[in-house]
Amino acid sequence: MSANCEYVPSKISPTSRRNEWNTTQRDKKTNWIILGLSLSMLLSSLSTSIANVALPTLSEVFNATVQDVQWIILAYLLAITSLIVSVGRLGDMIGRRRLLLSGLLIFSTSSVLCALAPNLWLLIGARILQGIGAAIMMALTMALISETVNKEKVGRAMGLLGTISAVGTALGPTLGGALISFSGWQALFILNVPLGILAFAIIYRHLPSNSQEKQVNSVQFDKLGTLILAFTLTCYALSVTLNNSHFDLLNWALLLMATIGIGVFFVGRERSNFSAGPTLNVSQ
Repeated sequence: MSANCEYVPSKISPTSRRNEWNTTQRDKKTNWIILGLSLSMLLSSLSTSIANVALPTLSEVFNATVQDVQWIILAYLLAITSLIVSVGRLGDMIGRRRLLLSGLLIFSTSSVLCALAPNLWLLIGARILQGIGAAIMMALTMALISETVNKEKVGRAMGLLGTISAVGTALGPTLGGALISFSGWQALFILNVPLGILAFAIIYRHLPSNSQEKQVNSVQFDKLGTLILAFTLTCYALSVTLNNSHFDLLNWALLLMATIGIGVFFVGRERSNFSAGPTLNVSQ
């Protein structure tokens, strides 16, 4: 006795197939965006610590004191600290995607300048430019990840970026030591160039340009507040590094100027005298 079994294929509507295909494509695009932003975060955090182990080598190469070569590290950190809050406001004004791409270009170009620097002070100047690019990359990476990733995945994506930032900072000294041993100190900065170009290409290709991103309003970039913050941090850094950290009249004067700068900065934020969009609004 045989039973007649007829196979009835499942019917999937064209709309369902199209929705499934769109979801797959959107997920792929999101993964590319996360990859590009992760590279951006990795580069900026890696450059924070990768040059630390090179200070003795750079001291010999440029015939400079340890107090002088440590400005290779301080210049980068001062630029980031001074600008990382302000570039968020700048991104709101001119567009976050555009500013992030500009930051990657600044970072990659300044990395080449660092590797080609013929003397210590040009290297420090290039590191300041590199820090400006890194501040843009650090500030806008987090902002863009929250805009482009689905709400249910934002927490996981931000956690990934935080992990990459920590890994980059921790990996810096080890990677820096290996690069110096095999390729010389210039490799510390040349490493950033291909990775920076790759991050730029991925973000340019996959991160959508939002026509509503640029907001034209009455709030202006807080130039004065940013300058005061940069001046304050620079005075403090100079006060603790000059004269081999032995305080004399100049060190105390710089420390006093830094203290006054802090006071002016926060009083100005409280009264909002510098601009309608202060660097740090302590009233909120």
